[in-house]
Amino acid sequence: MIFKVYYQPNSFQSPERENTQSIYLDAIDLPSARLAVEKNTEFNVEHIEQLSEKALAYEQQSPNFKLTEF
Repeated sequence: MIFKVYYQPNSFQSPERENTQSIYLDAIDLPSARLAVEKNTEFNVEHIEQLSEKALAYEQQSPNFKLTEF
């Protein structure tokens, strides 16, 4: 399953909407996706959403779409 992870670049500052970024992960389930991000980054995770087939197709049209591997 592909997940879109919304995050702040670091966990030391208060979250600001303007600084929210995202990455895409292939993981078995939501807890696995969260664990992978927390284990391999310093990101302050805001939200993780599982992408449906239609949402994934839409996201793949973006030139910035890239699956992150840890």
